[in-house]
Amino acid sequence: MSDPPIRNAATILVIRDADTTPKVLMGQRGANAVFMPSKFVFPGGAVDMEDADVPLTQAITSPCRERLGEESALPASTLAIAAIRELWEETGQILGTPAAWPNPPIDWESFAATGHRPSALHMYYIFRAITPAGRPRRFDARFFLVDARHLASDPDDFSAACEELSHIHWVPLDEALALDLPFITEVVLHELIGLMPHLAAPASVPVFKNSDEDNLFIRLGRAASA
Repeated sequence: MSDPPIRNAATILVIRDADTTPKVLMGQRGANAVFMPSKFVFPGGAVDMEDADVPLTQAITSPCRERLGEESALPASTLAIAAIRELWEETGQILGTPAAWPNPPIDWESFAATGHRPSALHMYYIFRAITPAGRPRRFDARFFLVDARHLASDPDDFSAACEELSHIHWVPLDEALALDLPFITEVVLHELIGLMPHLAAPASVPVFKNSDEDNLFIRLGRAASA
């Protein structure tokens, strides 16, 4: 049986209290989910076709924009939009600026109803991972980082979340690694811990590929390392 096609995806790590007791927003996937059942994950998912048509009020900044452009046929804005949409759908948290949005795409109607449009100004591109072969679904996922202080919503209100994730909560970083995690989520958490307490674009972006033929860990922005 052939492997499924690799879909572009975006994931977002929202950090709270970075300077004191850092916490990251996570939730648990359903036990019957096809991909990563019962695992604790960050909000994220596949890029939708409509994401390419959604304008940002504020674009993602350098050097993140250039790094995304180096390794993706998709515009950096489309990947950032997908991450913001997934954050809204899965947690009910808003990353945007106050603005009227008269005719949003269907997937964005509930977001627009809050009186906001998406903004990527404070998002940083920090990680990329490609799902290995042999999995029921495969993604080329870009991971973004944002400080919870830039949310336009109450960080403790998850009432607008869909039912894709349960147990949505702020997990202290020193406790997150004890959860039931996918392998790549554990890898990203280790990278995140190394970035604390500064929330900014990293000096280089790890790109992780893992398969029977290829186990490679390179970094965008400096020489590759195996």
